[in-house]
Amino acid sequence: MNRLLRLALVSTLLAGVSWVHAAFAGEKDGWVKVFNGKDLDGWKIGYGKKSNEENSSWKVVDGVIVGEGEVSHLFTPRDDYVNFEAKAEIMINDKGNSGFYFRTAFGPGFPKGYEAQVNATHGDPIRTGSIYHHVKIFKQLHKPDEWFTYYLKVQGNRIWVTVNNDLLYEYVDQANTHKTGHFAFQQHNLGSVVKIKSLEVKEIK
Repeated sequence: MNRLLRLALVSTLLAGVSWVHAAFAGEKDGWVKVFNGKDLDGWKIGYGKKSNEENSSWKVVDGVIVGEGEVSHLFTPRDDYVNFEAKAEIMINDKGNSGFYFRTAFGPGFPKGYEAQVNATHGDPIRTGSIYHHVKIFKQLHKPDEWFTYYLKVQGNRIWVTVNNDLLYEYVDQANTHKTGHFAFQQHNLGSVVKIKSLEVKEIK
């Protein structure tokens, strides 16, 4: 293989993963902070069958979103996200269970949409890094009660999932199940406590 061909091949391979590193390093323009670090103005809560304002709560404590209580979901103000790169800093407690939803519809119970699982030690064996009902990850990728970073790239029916700077896979949803919607965070069950430090989105074509 001659030198020019080898350099072209290396450049192509690097281009395929450069968006991961650039996004985490903040090297790209166009990122929007969906969570302002102060309040949940414009966000909406969808409650489960047994949950309400009294037994399920979402609040901001010291610049961090905290969800606890019975099942509920916290939805972003906008519901028209289609193609994007998104990154969120999340923490889940020991035996806790949550989800980072995207292209999801607002509604009660467990909403329709893609769910990037948030789970380190819950009894459900499907761990963080999974796309629930689509891709299953059983390996523990982070510890409970520690911050980790989810990074998603979604373009058409292709979804790339990265956890803590480790690109896990590219998934192609042949059915193109969910095409547009909110982002949302899940409070799965009583005893779970989920925390979100940041959510940033860059929309792409």
